[in-house]
Amino acid sequence: MEDTIRNFVIIAHIDHGKSTLADRLLDATGTVEKRKMREQFLDQMDLEREKGITIKMQPVRMLWHPDGKVPNSKKQIPNNTQDQNSKFQNNLGSDASGLRFLDSEFILNLIDTPGHVDFSYEVSRALAAVEGAILLVDATQGVQAQTIANLALAKQEGLAVIPAVNKIDLAAAQVEETVREFEQLLGCAPEDVLRISGKTGEGVPELLAAILERIPSPSRSPRAYAASAVPRALIFDSHFDAYRGVVAHVRVFDGAFRRGDRIMLCATGIRAEIMELGTFAPALTPGDALAAGEIGYLATGLKEPDAVRVGDTILAAASRENGGDLAARFCLAGYREPKPMVFASIYPEEADDYGKLTDALKKIRLNDASLFFEAESSDALGRGFRAGFLGLLHMEITSERLAREYGIRLVMTTPSVAYRVILADGTELSVYSASRLPDGHVIREIREPWVRLEILTPEKFIGGVMELLKRTRGMFVNRQYVGTDRVEIAYEAPLRDILVDFFDGLKSATEGYGSLGYEFLGERVGDLARLDILIAGEREEALSQVVPKARVYADGRAFVGRLKTLIPKQLFAVPLQAVVDGRVLARETIPALKKDVTGYLYGGDRTRKMKLWKKQQRGKKRLAAGGRVEIPPDVFLKILKQDSS
Repeated sequence: MEDTIRNFVIIAHIDHGKSTLADRLLDATGTVEKRKMREQFLDQMDLEREKGITIKMQPVRMLWHPDGKVPNSKKQIPNNTQDQNSKFQNNLGSDASGLRFLDSEFILNLIDTPGHVDFSYEVSRALAAVEGAILLVDATQGVQAQTIANLALAKQEGLAVIPAVNKIDLAAAQVEETVREFEQLLGCAPEDVLRISGKTGEGVPELLAAILERIPSPSRSPRAYAASAVPRALIFDSHFDAYRGVVAHVRVFDGAFRRGDRIMLCATGIRAEIMELGTFAPALTPGDALAAGEIGYLATGLKEPDAVRVGDTILAAASRENGGDLAARFCLAGYREPKPMVFASIYPEEADDYGKLTDALKKIRLNDASLFFEAESSDALGRGFRAGFLGLLHMEITSERLAREYGIRLVMTTPSVAYRVILADGTELSVYSASRLPDGHVIREIREPWVRLEILTPEKFIGGVMELLKRTRGMFVNRQYVGTDRVEIAYEAPLRDILVDFFDGLKSATEGYGSLGYEFLGERVGDLARLDILIAGEREEALSQVVPKARVYADGRAFVGRLKTLIPKQLFAVPLQAVVDGRVLARETIPALKKDVTGYLYGGDRTRKMKLWKKQQRGKKRLAAGGRVEIPPDVFLKILKQDSS
């Protein structure tokens, strides 16, 4: 059976048509009935459909016959059948076992993947579960930054790569130019590059034939791993179901699993019984067994989300062999842990929702393994979590999922990066929140994360891009041409400097034609300081930030000026101060709320009014001396939005 299986992914830059192509593959193989078909069928989340992007990888099992027959249907696929089968037979002609597959039913396991750089960990996990990849490029945009990044990931996994030019039906398509870019990128022949249209379906039959011809079956996989006598499967994703418990999405590498089998999780040693198993069609479809080479799901019945980890190995545990011995001998390599790049504090607006938020984060992490969080508390905001994300879009999507799927209203602080602080006595600290950064006089040095930027832009926009890059504290590395009129610029910069508005600036500078990819370089010493904000003389920890010393005056002045417009007036004047190491760098004052205490008086002696005014002044002085300013939660949200705009 393994010889009739093809496991593959579609990888591309964002908006290059992965999900639309997946729709055409579903059409061509008859996987989804026409009356149920809709655009972006594999994008199951409302957020994905609203934003028009893929956020979560989505597997689907398709059945296909090389002769064009659609399973469980009398219709034929219009696919130049004779030419396709002749070409397919010529490729397998030297393999006697391959000839008998011409009349076989093939199992095509597709995993549709995200294209945004923030979800690259989703892509890497999908690549570890397959043998091949379709590398898709939009003919109107050409090779982009994430195209190159995803190709590098596929090569690391040793996958067979099928290059394909998409959107050839558009008037602005530059097909031959894109083919030449593929030649330069892959070193392939022009005839190896497929020309397709995910919208019209043109070229899809040729793509299906190429999947059978060029992607090896699991039994012929180039992956180097020792075969095992114990059935085992790799968990590449998971989700929580109220009835089934934790449902693991798996690729079976050895043996077979059946309903009722006892299994063991390598990382934790937890044992369970398979309640249900099956495949993705694309809905969960129960079956009798999952054999080697197949992609499907196992319902464990475990109710604790932390029990199952993405990248763990599931072993058949029918024997009473010691769990540690089983794990040591048969565990698969798994995945490298993702490194969070952006950190923010998350608090529930209602203190009573803290437990609900805890459960929600655990369940989201079950199917978003790149999410990091740890408990923390704030005097102003109460109990919450310090959360780590792969980027700002990842942070935005997570907060929206918490609000929509779990009904939790949130307050999120301004995003920051992680710093490594070396104190004067040699002690090292990892600091994820500016409020936890020690005072400057006890710090020897602060190390901050740096990234290597790969920017692809049309040649005519180089000037604007370089001006944008000069605003960072980075350095130019090199540039090279991709094709005839596009340039790839390599630049190194602190992650903090590109965190908030760099991508928007790039889109503006290149009129939407530029693309950005980045990789983590490590940590470098930075000349940084902690900027504190005092409100009515009290330090507000949630508003502290780490800034370059060269910009502390400008940033401090701008920040208190923005706060002055956001914090509601009180009955007393409220001073706002920006402070670094005890020095006040900037100050604004919110004037007291004016209350007309003499409005009910009319006529008479003026001294009556003066008495009331003096009484009001004394009251304001008492409030100013002991009063505390309560900052509304929406102020934090407004600050975050303004910093991100």
